[in-house]
Amino acid sequence: MRDFSLYVILDKAVQRGRSHLEVAREAIRGGATVIQLREKNLPTRPIFEEALKLRQLTRELGALFIVNDRLDVALAVSSDGVHLGEEDLPVDVARKLASNIIIGCSCDTVERARELERLGADYLGVGTVFPTATKKDAGEPIGLSRLKEIKQAVRIPVIAIGGINLSNLDAVLETGVDGVAVVSAIVGAESVFEAASLFRKKIDAWRKP
Repeated sequence: MRDFSLYVILDKAVQRGRSHLEVAREAIRGGATVIQLREKNLPTRPIFEEALKLRQLTRELGALFIVNDRLDVALAVSSDGVHLGEEDLPVDVARKLASNIIIGCSCDTVERARELERLGADYLGVGTVFPTATKKDAGEPIGLSRLKEIKQAVRIPVIAIGGINLSNLDAVLETGVDGVAVVSAIVGAESVFEAASLFRKKIDAWRKP
């Protein structure tokens, strides 16, 4: 079974000068189960080269590897999956091109969540839940109530995203989501390993019967 519980998104803008590879390694050591490469401003070749290194690392350390936006790069490096936003390929088109990889999609409404599930999405990245500075086009926060409504409306995994930190993590997990996607609270921390470990500890505490 795929484990989306701690989904860490790489972002060089907040990584304190550390490489994607260094941050990903420490995040996985701390308990991340998914690493996503998000590079919106680089040409294709450097994204491909970064993705290739991360593919090898995540395979060695046993984490899922997801490429943001770029189905071509995801296929080129044999990543586990691709995450698609509203301006990327439609999920049903991506599914026809790549039937065997995980396809995740962003959404923020119940109606859209149901549609994406029907079209073939494997999981949903739902938010932004809280205000965030790491995604400038994130829109208005949806809050915990709508997050819970979306979780209850679909059968596929729901990953909460946007402004999630250790202070609000319990409230997010209480909605029943299958995982949390985190950027700055982990990749921007002084110690990526320690930050990921603290998230891991709280998530595991919620998972206990």
